[in-house]
Amino acid sequence: MIPQPAPVSPFLGKLSLDALPLHEPIVVATFCGVALGGIGLVAALTYFKLWGYLWKNWFTSVDHKKIGIMYMILGLVMFLRGFADALMMRLQQALAFNGSEGYLNAHHFDQVFTAHGVIMIFFVAMPFVTGLMNYIVPLQIGARDVSFPFLNNFSFWMTTGGAVLVMASLFVGEFAQTGWLAYPPLSGILYSPGVGVDYYLWALQVAGVGTTLSGINLIVTILKLRAPGMSLMKMPVFTWTSLCTNVLIVASFPVLTAVLALLGLDRYAHTNFFTNDFGGSAMMYVNLIWIWGHPEVYILILPLFGVFSEVTSTFSGKKLFGYSSMVYATIVITILSYLVWLHHFFTMGSGASVNSFFGITTMVISIPTGAKIFNWLFTMYRGRIRFELPMMWTIAFMLTFAIGGMTGVMLAIPPADFVLHNSLFLIAHFHNVIIGGVLFGLFAAINFWWPKAFGFKLNEFWGKVSFWCWVPGFWLAFLPLYIMGLMGVTRRMRVFDDPSLQIFFVVAALGAALIAAGIGAMLVQFAVSIWKREELKDVTGDPWGGRTLEWATSSPPPEYNFAFTPVIHDLDAWYDMKSRGCERPLTGFKDIHMPSNTGAGVILAGISTLIGFALIWHIWWLVGVSFVALIGGAIFHTFNYDRDFDIPAETVAETEAARTRQLAGA
Repeated sequence: MIPQPAPVSPFLGKLSLDALPLHEPIVVATFCGVALGGIGLVAALTYFKLWGYLWKNWFTSVDHKKIGIMYMILGLVMFLRGFADALMMRLQQALAFNGSEGYLNAHHFDQVFTAHGVIMIFFVAMPFVTGLMNYIVPLQIGARDVSFPFLNNFSFWMTTGGAVLVMASLFVGEFAQTGWLAYPPLSGILYSPGVGVDYYLWALQVAGVGTTLSGINLIVTILKLRAPGMSLMKMPVFTWTSLCTNVLIVASFPVLTAVLALLGLDRYAHTNFFTNDFGGSAMMYVNLIWIWGHPEVYILILPLFGVFSEVTSTFSGKKLFGYSSMVYATIVITILSYLVWLHHFFTMGSGASVNSFFGITTMVISIPTGAKIFNWLFTMYRGRIRFELPMMWTIAFMLTFAIGGMTGVMLAIPPADFVLHNSLFLIAHFHNVIIGGVLFGLFAAINFWWPKAFGFKLNEFWGKVSFWCWVPGFWLAFLPLYIMGLMGVTRRMRVFDDPSLQIFFVVAALGAALIAAGIGAMLVQFAVSIWKREELKDVTGDPWGGRTLEWATSSPPPEYNFAFTPVIHDLDAWYDMKSRGCERPLTGFKDIHMPSNTGAGVILAGISTLIGFALIWHIWWLVGVSFVALIGGAIFHTFNYDRDFDIPAETVAETEAARTRQLAGA
């Protein structure tokens, strides 16, 4: 039976004053805070006349370095929102005992845990990882930019558009209450007739376009723009892991696009792909979403495996142990990540033989992952280890991720998974690998490459405060969940009957508070570092004694990256150049051809986001007008032939001379 549709205005569709959650005091207070902050930001930008600067130098930029930084900023902003959701959940669960209902009603709590998962995966981890690859990969392979600079700008703004739709759901309408994977029939029109699931669908569709295009761009960049002499087996490990990551993106994100399109047809056109009627099957959705979802886990972690390889080698003062085996292990993980998706639903009755196959492949994938850990340990063995912040985060990762990996192997055993699947044990395991792997890796990368991006190091004291809050805070937050999971406590619960469990949730909430202190210390670290940037300045371009090509440039690198395209003779190209006593060329500069900035990416992505908003609220005239504008804008952009410019040789010479003086002063 199809539910009766809500009254729809011919002008505003489903949108009305009732869509404003004025009855939710927490949301109203949040809106007031965000509105005041937004007004203050707009006022500051206007007062200091920064709008023109931001538009000309950042929003319309096609420079891979600036786009990488903007991805990282987007990830940081969304991280604060996603972590706020986590704090709300932990506080609710710590309070909801002995007859107390806590402070979040069921309707709101379900939105919070769904938004937390969606934001952290799609709009925190993905922008952070994509931004990192965008910034570092072209520098590591000796390229001037990515293969398709305009596409890079457009990809970023599409990802931002998806984030905007998720944030809009907090204040206009509501978000999904389905969990972060939106399984039907719960996400179908019968069980979720509101706009929450539609926000989910269109936010991910808009952002998914950006992610897919970014993946194509980086694959082509790595395969076609490497410096002369850099064969595949002379590429840095981070570039290898980035290549495999983007292969997975291009192979899996179209599956996500297709499955969300089919779910959208079920909701909008009343088809029956994922219903129990007329030949539909909800299990087909589960299979398709996890065929995307499991490679997604490796899309997140593989680039950070590359980061740990770079950090371990640099701060051990040694060549990476077993380079070839690291490359082959990465490729094996990439292939096997496509053969394990069903372990996410062992409990759904696929049969013993199917479960056995997927259980075995899941255990097998742990072998190349474990091999990487041993390679890093052997790299450290007898090395002159410097315990700088990037290395501290790497060691914390090894200890934390090893536990997460072992609990993953436990969950790969179907009988064990039958007991643990819907418990807090699974939540603890997932956060163990995502926080211990992805986030710790990102923190190592930020501390490692910050001086390259901005020309000064990060403050060490506040970095260590953040580290020593994060690592114990993580275990305090999630060890109780492991224990309760083994006791059979179900995940996604808002209130609890057993008062003996409260102490575990209180301890977990204290852990979350300690993590919050770590995040606060990280923000203070950024602020203090910017404030004292002259004291922390790096004039060498190589503050850590790096081994790969990005450290051959100034900090930050010039717009053109390299005045002359480097020629590669060995693995660890920059270390090889330093050991051979190579010198920077000081004469013979030529004009450098570069792509021009363009506003087309911002405009087209903005129109796409508007189409998504109009589809969510069934404002059909706006959908039509926006779609025509999108096609018209794309066609108009094809007639823009002013897409490149030359940096004069004189300008290049001046820039390089300034660096020569800087190096002499150092």
